[in-house]
Amino acid sequence: MQDVTSVPELELFRYLGLWFEVGRLPLRFEDDEASDVTAEYAQNEDGTVRVDNRCLDADGQPTQAVGQAEPVEGHPGRLRVTFLPEGLRWIPFTRADYWVLRIDADYTTALVGTPDRRYLWLLSRTPEISDDVEAEFLATARAQGFDLSPWIRARQSGHVVQV
Repeated sequence: MQDVTSVPELELFRYLGLWFEVGRLPLRFEDDEASDVTAEYAQNEDGTVRVDNRCLDADGQPTQAVGQAEPVEGHPGRLRVTFLPEGLRWIPFTRADYWVLRIDADYTTALVGTPDRRYLWLLSRTPEISDDVEAEFLATARAQGFDLSPWIRARQSGHVVQV
């Protein structure tokens, strides 16, 4: 099986902003029934990226996780992300790989995953995408060896959860 590969080029400033989760592989830290899932990326003054994930949990309650991402030098399509509290982010080996596997030319749809194939997200600048675009991006995931049998399609209302 081929290795998972990230995009060779990524303009981080174009990637920043709000993304809606179209779908994902199951996550132990997010309810399978979570809805209105968004991720917002913003540049910090120190060059890192603020990651603000929000959703409504299975009970309809708003939840938020704020983390920090660092670009991987020499690999534009790769970030290392932590959601530990700010005071604990110095601890070694607490950052996770977050690789952009595919992104369209307009930076409106992105496929993001981990090199161990455990986690995968399909993101869009809009709450919904066409079935054709979704199929194309998920074909990329399959070609890189991701098992999509437990794929979760996120319910989106188009609203950003307020916490």
